[in-house]
Amino acid sequence: MIYLLLYIEFFKIGLFAVGGGLATLPFLYQLSFKTGWFGTAQIADMIAVSEITPGPLGINMATSAGFNAGGILGGIIATLGIVTPSVIVIIIVAGILQKFINNKYVQAAFTGLRPAVCALITIAVWEIVKVSVFDFPLYQQTSNLTDLFLFGNIAYFFILLFIMFKVKLHPIIFIALSAALGFFVKF
Repeated sequence: MIYLLLYIEFFKIGLFAVGGGLATLPFLYQLSFKTGWFGTAQIADMIAVSEITPGPLGINMATSAGFNAGGILGGIIATLGIVTPSVIVIIIVAGILQKFINNKYVQAAFTGLRPAVCALITIAVWEIVKVSVFDFPLYQQTSNLTDLFLFGNIAYFFILLFIMFKVKLHPIIFIALSAALGFFVKF
């Protein structure tokens, strides 16, 4: 039964997550609250792993979430679920779009989709910031404003951002450095 649920849930995510992998994040957060298959901290880990592995972010995250919920078969089924709507839509749109690409209604639809995609990505960024920059559980316990912020993570972010602008190295070096620091140092 879990495999059918995985396919259906990720089919819905794939159907409505217009704009790429980051646009899937609000749906994944909702799914985590709905099913309990994974938590919000695991989503942050899925993002990190998905960003450093080859392939589209949304598909990598679906595979990871499916694996967390149902093992190897769960990962495969979640991946199939998230890509099925795209395959269907691409097949339909590829044949039709060329005929109507200059149509004012088609152009209006694309214009309307842009803000929706921006909103979905903004929500995704906020969810990542909440996990990376704030410690809401500790703040709720202590009500001390200094406990709300993860100052080490904030400092590391700005240091890394500064270095990235000053030193032109391949992004994988910064990813590897961040992974190593995260493994050895608790911010």
